[in-house]
Amino acid sequence: MSYKQWIEKHSLKHKKIMDKLDLLNDDEIIEYFRYENMVKKEPDFCPLYKNNKKCHNIDDLNCYLCGCPNFRITDTKSYCNINSKYGSKTIGKDGFEHQDCSKCLIPHKETFIKKYFNRSWKNIMKNTIEG
Repeated sequence: MSYKQWIEKHSLKHKKIMDKLDLLNDDEIIEYFRYENMVKKEPDFCPLYKNNKKCHNIDDLNCYLCGCPNFRITDTKSYCNINSKYGSKTIGKDGFEHQDCSKCLIPHKETFIKKYFNRSWKNIMKNTIEG
């Protein structure tokens, strides 16, 4: 699955959850997306949930920004818009330069989520795909 396809598919899953949470305030929505709650109430949101696994081994993991608004995609590469010191690059078999964000915890912290919060995940991610 391409990055573009993943973003489109994930935005639909996110919207489906958000439609259910329409009456909650923003802080309550952010709390809802805490890993411990999501793994119980939204088991299809992330494939890791089925095995009770986290993408990042941190206590306060929040899944609202599964996908970072600083991630960028062009026709030939993906990269971090803020050049996070926790990121790295790899070259795939396809020759595509991939940004590895696996060591970056920034988008999973509630302070960061509050800074970028929008009830539309797709709107938060609108600058991800360049070109």
